[in-house]
Amino acid sequence: MSCIRFNTPAQRQALRDYAPVMLTPEEAAASHPVPKVTETKIARLRLLAANPNAKIRESVASSLHAPEDLYERLATDDAESVRSCIARNEAVPCDVLRSLADDASATVRGWLAVNYFVPDDVMEKLAVDPDDTVRALVRWKSGLQVAD
Repeated sequence: MSCIRFNTPAQRQALRDYAPVMLTPEEAAASHPVPKVTETKIARLRLLAANPNAKIRESVASSLHAPEDLYERLATDDAESVRSCIARNEAVPCDVLRSLADDASATVRGWLAVNYFVPDDVMEKLAVDPDDTVRALVRWKSGLQVAD
């Protein structure tokens, strides 16, 4: 027996008739609004930022709505993975990103190199980073900018 299914013309028409309406990205976003950032959300982020589990602190470091003081604190976290999340987060203020340019971890500096919101002075510093991978990421990113 064949696994190929042949639909009748009536079945094909029914599929067309009941096909979902395709929404534009804007329409889809409008139908799923982002919840408001409330004081209780900020309080939860503060609580989670102090959690002993690095994975939970990573979620705060990845948040687009954390207050600046949490980003500053997490930029000096003992866990490299938390600092990496700060380095790649586009909502982190430039001064906090700037503080990661001298991070001991090449992984953190690499994530910093590919963040499009890193200031030019930090990119210049990373372009001469002692780590080959970090320098390669800076070259790769600058190549993307030329191609645009």
